[in-house]
Amino acid sequence: MPESHPTRRTVLGAVAATAAAPLLAGAPAARAAARRGDLLFVSPWKGTQIYGARFDADGGTLTSLGPVGDAPSNWTAPHPARPLLYVGSSEDGGIVHTYAIDRTTGALTRTGTAVRTDEGGTAGGGISHLGVDRPSRALLVANFEAGLAASLPLPKGVPGPPVSVVRDTGSGPNPRQNGPHVHHVTIDPSGRHALVADFGADRVFVHGFDRSTGAITPGTGSYASAPGSGPRRVLFHPRGRTAYVLNELSGDLETLDWRDGILTPRQRLALDSDAFTGTKSGAELALSGDGRFVYASSRGENVLVVFAADERTGRLRLVQRVPSGGLKPWSLTLHRGGRWLLAANQASGTVTVFAVDRRTGALTAAGDPVAFPAPACLTFLDG
Repeated sequence: MPESHPTRRTVLGAVAATAAAPLLAGAPAARAAARRGDLLFVSPWKGTQIYGARFDADGGTLTSLGPVGDAPSNWTAPHPARPLLYVGSSEDGGIVHTYAIDRTTGALTRTGTAVRTDEGGTAGGGISHLGVDRPSRALLVANFEAGLAASLPLPKGVPGPPVSVVRDTGSGPNPRQNGPHVHHVTIDPSGRHALVADFGADRVFVHGFDRSTGAITPGTGSYASAPGSGPRRVLFHPRGRTAYVLNELSGDLETLDWRDGILTPRQRLALDSDAFTGTKSGAELALSGDGRFVYASSRGENVLVVFAADERTGRLRLVQRVPSGGLKPWSLTLHRGGRWLLAANQASGTVTVFAVDRRTGALTAAGDPVAFPAPACLTFLDG
């Protein structure tokens, strides 16, 4: 399949065109959008404001609502049932904030108490990922700068002080790997293990997890990726016997066998094409609801990569590399209906909507990119 990639001039031209669109809810188009579609939050990396948008899943149309709340954002995650948004910050202390969401306007109001996840003294950098484990009602925190994984209880939806904090050790050959830097925490399908992707240690650590308390308990096992890989994300196939690990520094995706808390390598596939000679940078990973397709983003070649997953073995086959519609696709998210994928292009300041071919998994850009300031995280309101 032939591949094409946007030049910087083309991308920035698209940004200039979309930037002229009204961003404030006072504009007629934005007021109309506020009354329909799914609410989406767009947050910059180390930003000071979070932006709202409405997504119309009938036509794949994304409309910006402008800034909806002041927040020191690194990463955001929604409560699965309540109108609450958790914001992981770059503030010293690895602080998590909670915001109440106005479902009509998207406006955010800070509520509850800010929760610290480390002792401070890390000079910022902070939190790299948040996720909610619904069965245990725990908020899982990846604190990159402090090199720790934490879990916070969610009584009435508002996080309390950590019920567990786990620190691992290790480093890698890259100058950015001077110590442990946790990038992602996820729970395995059995609910008995917490997997921690540690960018700095070149490992995926396997810890225990107690769903009755939401506590992560230190384990003894780990999977060692190749030196200098920089593990960033871990996802499980719905069948529960295959895990996928996205490596940032080496820009590749590993398929691993998962049995009894042990990860065993089976496959390793590059995100970028053979012709790419620049700096590799794997960024985000997503899985279709039926487990048939895996989606990844590369900030190296500025592409989204589609893989088909074998239903029986979980092994991957390349389907497509497609330009992300901008520069540095920091994250991507699938709409819950499965028909659309949205990509946040941080360096070009755009979010691109892609139509998903449900039969092949292939992506097709739908309309022009929409302008947002340095978008890094995309979060739909689930509740």
